[in-house]
Amino acid sequence: MAVASTTPRDPNTLSNYNNWRSTHVTANFDILFDQKKLVGNVVHKFKSTTEAQSREIILDTSYLDIGDIKVDGQPSKWEFLPAVAPYGTPLKIVLDKPVELNGTVEVDIAVKTTDKCTALQWLTPAQTSNKKHPYMFSQCQAIHARSIFPCQDTPDVKSTFDFNITSPLPVMTSGLPIRQSSMTSQSGNKLYRFHQSVPIPSYLFAIASGDVSEAPIGPRSVVATSPDKLDECKWELEADTENFINTIEKIVYPYVWGEYNVLILPPSFPYGGMENPIFTFATPSIISKDRENVDVIAHELAHSWSGNLVTNCSWEHFWLNEGWTVYLERRILAAVHGEAYRHFSSIIGWKALKDSVEHFGEDHEFTKLITDLKGKDPDDAFSSIPYEKGFNFLFHIENLVGKPKFDKFIPHYFTTFKCKSLDSYEFKATILDFFQSDAEASKLLNELDWDKWFYAPGLPPKPVFDTSMVDVVYALAKKWESLPDSSFKPQASDLEGLAANQILVFLEQILLWEKPLTPELSKLMGEVYGLSKSSNIEVANLYLQVGMKAGDESVIEPTTELLGRIGRMKFVRPLFRNLQKINRPVALETFEKYKDFYHPICRGMVEKDLFGKK
Repeated sequence: MAVASTTPRDPNTLSNYNNWRSTHVTANFDILFDQKKLVGNVVHKFKSTTEAQSREIILDTSYLDIGDIKVDGQPSKWEFLPAVAPYGTPLKIVLDKPVELNGTVEVDIAVKTTDKCTALQWLTPAQTSNKKHPYMFSQCQAIHARSIFPCQDTPDVKSTFDFNITSPLPVMTSGLPIRQSSMTSQSGNKLYRFHQSVPIPSYLFAIASGDVSEAPIGPRSVVATSPDKLDECKWELEADTENFINTIEKIVYPYVWGEYNVLILPPSFPYGGMENPIFTFATPSIISKDRENVDVIAHELAHSWSGNLVTNCSWEHFWLNEGWTVYLERRILAAVHGEAYRHFSSIIGWKALKDSVEHFGEDHEFTKLITDLKGKDPDDAFSSIPYEKGFNFLFHIENLVGKPKFDKFIPHYFTTFKCKSLDSYEFKATILDFFQSDAEASKLLNELDWDKWFYAPGLPPKPVFDTSMVDVVYALAKKWESLPDSSFKPQASDLEGLAANQILVFLEQILLWEKPLTPELSKLMGEVYGLSKSSNIEVANLYLQVGMKAGDESVIEPTTELLGRIGRMKFVRPLFRNLQKINRPVALETFEKYKDFYHPICRGMVEKDLFGKK
């Protein structure tokens, strides 16, 4: 079907993707660690999607060094159009002759990345765990793929991919390895080849290379990481990975990507995980030596259906990726740990949602389910809101129509939009259509205030959650709140039998108090419960926030120490925000010391937090 040449659904791309669709991309790159560059060429196969016969192909780029461009093997005229912040510089390629509807052209572009590339992080050997070799990895979500290669950098376009990558060190990409084909290139480096047969959007283009080894964590899964960390990563993940896959396959339908692998990246990775197909990229902060943080794997695995297969058409509808993924993640956890655990996880999520709404302000555009991102950087809108407000919307619908009925809709939805991109209005139309023959459910869904859910800022209505797993920690928090006027004497046994996630809820309760702990009580809590020395970064991070809010200066040093060894924004941004409140000079000094350790995305967001830079 022809796509009408109207305004694109995605305002965050400069490409003319309504006239052309990239259907296949071959990426040929040499990884040059000494120059901190990718050098090579990309070949797009474009299909014409309009009868208007456009003779121009416009692609997204950002700080790229472009060489020759060929169209169907012949040199082509091209030029950079004026840059448009924050979306980069459009690349216009001129065709010699128009292409009829559904006709194809092959465009071969010589390209080098530059030192302003926002998608790649290059690590020195000193920044890795065993300090032997350099390392590089990509992070293309939301609109950073354009800083690696010219592309239609929008989730509204999906392509199959081939990767041909040369490197002196092992390579992983978001494709299945063609294992028998690795060979030595002219440079003496090894050639690694991969193929992705399921169409993916540009933000799922992923590449990493470093000193890594692999170990099995299931019949169709490996973990890859630095050799010195391999055993602990294998132990952390091998108990749950295949169980998670089997569980979600029963909820939706069978996994389509072949392998599900996990790359544990160096600590500067800015997210908990990135759902790159075949290889989830994950933070080392999930390796907590207690298997308490593997919920991240359940989340990234769920993206194999929601996000990777069924994709938001633009970042304005990001909740379709993340709200669905959180919903499926919690369905996995409920199947594995019981329904009470799903509610427990949802309670933790509600706290994160409240924090994000308070951070932006309850009337802020970015607190809506559908946001207006015209002229804006999607990274600026990134928060827990699409995750948790999106989850609560789906949870509300589940409760509205009943879980057994909603369970039948789940595979229907993921079948209807498999390998496609959609917006919120298509989601609405699909669920209304699905329940049309069920008078009761149809009535309830038609009476639902869709516009309020989609466009109202701030918090949605709070569901009634099962609090059985949080009541015990709420009670413990009450005891601490009674100090120093009560006979309560804190002791290590207070935490006996509690999971790490329950301890997180306890600390979150403390953070909610209008009147913080005294510095003395905060210090006592850390000493008696051993929180300041916890190897679980989730726990240590929240305890340090409690201490800073209490004005306990003894937590400043461990806070700066933690900020020097983890780059995950979930921890880095709140820690810096709190640190500048208790001691801004130390916060600025710490940022200056470690800013080159952080990923460019993280560094940019912390600069905005500390300096208000745009």
